[in-house]
Amino acid sequence: MGRGQAPAEVATIRAAATGDASDVATLLEALGYPCSRDEAADRIAYVLGDPRQHLLIAELSGHACGLVALDLRYSLTRGEDQARITALVVMPGSNRLGIGRRLLREVEGIARRAGAARIEVTSNAGRTEAHAFYHRCGYADGSLHFFKRLGD
Repeated sequence: MGRGQAPAEVATIRAAATGDASDVATLLEALGYPCSRDEAADRIAYVLGDPRQHLLIAELSGHACGLVALDLRYSLTRGEDQARITALVVMPGSNRLGIGRRLLREVEGIARRAGAARIEVTSNAGRTEAHAFYHRCGYADGSLHFFKRLGD
């Protein structure tokens, strides 16, 4: 730190609450998954009602700047519990401050304490910066991810 520079603020990480719906909607939109405040409130309520799901918010100066969602589940193929990160986003103005790494460490800790033997995350093929970030954080390339929309 240079002379006269203030120390960088450290983000606060906490569990999301129903009152975070507006922030969650904004963060999901930044990730490319727009939803309304009411939809976000419903999603938060769903997560809060399921002990195997977690939603964490990162804040700087009291303002939400990131989130991560985690789902714990049993893997039939592996014969053990595993964790899946279903969303991770840091607002563009808060990039490169270590917030994404902090969010990852928090959910990795939750997964370990829950007995999960593995954690995984999927990322859109075009998000090359996100892929590099996951590699820097110790994540390896895995299986391809396929999907099909039902009911459309």
